[in-house]
Amino acid sequence: MAEAERLCRERGARLTSLRRRVLEVVWGGHKPVGAYDILEVLRGERGVAAPPTVYRALEFLMEQGLIHRVESLNAYVGCSAPGTEHGSRFLICRSCGRAAEIDDTRLDDAIAETAAAAGFTVEHRTVEITGLCPACAKKKGDVEKHDG
Repeated sequence: MAEAERLCRERGARLTSLRRRVLEVVWGGHKPVGAYDILEVLRGERGVAAPPTVYRALEFLMEQGLIHRVESLNAYVGCSAPGTEHGSRFLICRSCGRAAEIDDTRLDDAIAETAAAAGFTVEHRTVEITGLCPACAKKKGDVEKHDG
């Protein structure tokens, strides 16, 4: 949270108590969290919260590079490298729902090279790879061993 506060302060952006709380909820786990899940948390804590308020807070946090939107899930996760310009790249477990941000610029480089060769201008990069995380793959392998 200190890093988020520092980045916002340096940029002249205001991390209000609501924005801070939304950030805490998003950063609270490795599973992407939807806007309505965040809304329910806020309603439970504050009694009243409206969807536009949550969406504005999420938009602010994305603009500041503190969270990412997982497009395929319409949900949000904390950024593993806030303050650095990079695309959204995720490994998403289809079993447990966890999302891991990929911190490897080779993907961005490959996308940029391929787009440039096609004369295409990239405006937004999102890479989402769905599969099984190591724990879920192990569970699946253990089940298959017992079933087979």
